[in-house]
Amino acid sequence: MARYLKKGISQEEKDVAEVEVRKTVEGILDDIKVRGDAALEDYSEKFDNWRPEEFRLSRTEIDSCYDQVTKQNIEDITFAQKQVRGFAEIQKAALVDVEQETLPGVVLGHKNIPVNSVGCYVPGGKYPMVASAHMSVVTAKVAGVKRIIACAPPYEGKPSSAIVVAQDMAGANEIYCLGGVQAMGAMALGTENIAPVDMLVGPGNAYVAEAKRQLFGRVGIDLLAGPTETLIIADDTVDGELCAADLLGQAEHGPTSPAVLLTNSEALALQTMKEVDRQLKILSTGEVAGQAWDVYGQVIVCDSYEEMLSEADRIASEHVQVMTRDPDYFLNNMTNYGALFLGPETNVSYGDKVIGTNHTLPTKGAGRYTGGLWVGKFIKTHTYQRITEAASIEVGKYCSRLCELEGFAGHKEQADIRLRRYAGISQG
Repeated sequence: MARYLKKGISQEEKDVAEVEVRKTVEGILDDIKVRGDAALEDYSEKFDNWRPEEFRLSRTEIDSCYDQVTKQNIEDITFAQKQVRGFAEIQKAALVDVEQETLPGVVLGHKNIPVNSVGCYVPGGKYPMVASAHMSVVTAKVAGVKRIIACAPPYEGKPSSAIVVAQDMAGANEIYCLGGVQAMGAMALGTENIAPVDMLVGPGNAYVAEAKRQLFGRVGIDLLAGPTETLIIADDTVDGELCAADLLGQAEHGPTSPAVLLTNSEALALQTMKEVDRQLKILSTGEVAGQAWDVYGQVIVCDSYEEMLSEADRIASEHVQVMTRDPDYFLNNMTNYGALFLGPETNVSYGDKVIGTNHTLPTKGAGRYTGGLWVGKFIKTHTYQRITEAASIEVGKYCSRLCELEGFAGHKEQADIRLRRYAGISQG
């Protein structure tokens, strides 16, 4: 039976916090609907101390950002975007249009059509999340989206040069220095100066995730990607130093980022907890990571691989790092997760920044019903049909009777009129 050596915040406490977030977000979005750009200006000043004449960056402002990053920065961004683009192209190749004659004279098919416009959110208030520009903008570009707008909050009182460069290199058509709920509202609802989009994508804090949830329906969303979560599944083939580094590497995202160790070795669990305490004292982001670990961190000891598998599927974490003798056991059997990182050689940071898989992933258990952001999220699959008169007669007979069974007289007449015209058949 699973034993907790360390428990995190209770679900009841999480629920209370979520109620407050929900109310705050609802108020901001309602205000944006009414006041448009004026509301954006007020909230941007309130939350980010940023009230520019224009939120959209001009070509001159974008170009000046290139002067503020190094040649090495450009090379590194180029490399990362090449990896993301390459994997997205591989994924897109798996999406094919189909057309098949399913009965004599009946042709059914589907077409894969990109969304027309997308708003890509790039978090950047606490850390300039350059990688999120690759994950959203590059992937949307590969999908064939015609209009891609990108928003990121100011960083240290001005647009983040690194984020802006990454957004521009990725192919964004419009770039705005605007963050948080106000950015999500602007992109989805539109204002006097910002035309609305059809879809919102990208990760963010609890407020950004809640804004996406409330705006869903008015626009499409990729998924609810809230505060980062990480789960490490480990046995005695690895040590506490490595486990602690990988836990804190994700906990530093923010004070509400859950980091969980799941192991069948109590010795490793105790060693990891000791290592976390040691590394927090020397990690430059230790204050934030320490808050997350103290409130949301968990250490769970199981008796077997099977029990670890059951617990891992129950948790359904965003990131799942597997460092065991047989990582493929979890690859072959796990069903609920955002992304898997198999073996000690890789880690979540590789996925977050550079390796090519997308880092916008499901949180809060959403891995039970959705995967992460990928090129297919930007593509709609639409069906179509065409049939001959002879096929219409054959299908129409069945349709007429089934409509009568359901009591749909108008539906029945749609079939019957064709039976009369094509076959001279009068249905009772």
